[in-house]
Amino acid sequence: MGYLYETHLHTCLASACGVSTGKEHVHFYRDQGFAGIIVTDHFFGGNTCIPRDLPWEERIDRFFRGYEDAWEEGQKVGLDVFFGLEQNFDFDEYLIYGLTREYMKAHPELEHWTRRQQLEEVHRAGGAVIQAHPFRIRDYMDRIRLGELFADGVEAANAGNEPLDDARAWAWAREKGLLMTAGSDNHHSPARQLFGVELEEKLGSIADYVRLLRGRGRIGLHVPEGRFIMPEWTMDERHRAWHLEENEEIRALD
Repeated sequence: MGYLYETHLHTCLASACGVSTGKEHVHFYRDQGFAGIIVTDHFFGGNTCIPRDLPWEERIDRFFRGYEDAWEEGQKVGLDVFFGLEQNFDFDEYLIYGLTREYMKAHPELEHWTRRQQLEEVHRAGGAVIQAHPFRIRDYMDRIRLGELFADGVEAANAGNEPLDDARAWAWAREKGLLMTAGSDNHHSPARQLFGVELEEKLGSIADYVRLLRGRGRIGLHVPEGRFIMPEWTMDERHRAWHLEENEEIRALD
């Protein structure tokens, strides 16, 4: 496959946990041979740095600053930059591709969508949804929530995960027959390692990527060799201590 893309990236201009600007990310990814990046800053349900007391349209304009910073620099140096976002519920998070600034300004209710509403409305708007790092474990989380009912696919590999988390995500997605993507979840460039997707054709717009996701097109995963090797046992002590929330339970939340 000929074109490498970052699908999961945060900037300091819209994500509270971001370290690098969009411009800094652009130069790093260009030097690493990527064809493009998708900026997916944390939206208002997650770790945003956008003040919540501002008028809605101003909040959206500020949210786009990280993407705009990257896009403007990408135009100068020849790296394609596309817009996305990452929304959080109960620490199950979703990457959304295909929404525009105009759509978001006209739909302030999107901040309060349920998981099911999010998938349905994003589809109506011509977009796609991917569950990010589904098997990630953090001290601030109370359980793992699998949202395949509310997404077009799953991020099976994430550079911020432990290898076992990714191996379990890959095995689960393969068992369920889910579309898989990969991303770095990069907050700081230069980064130690980069994940992404490898595509046969160059993306002309984010709509091209959405068509691949919705149409279950050919998407190669750019990950370290051996990332998905599972040990003989299925759970270590960390995972054994966690409740894996069933779809019936998560459905009740929506």
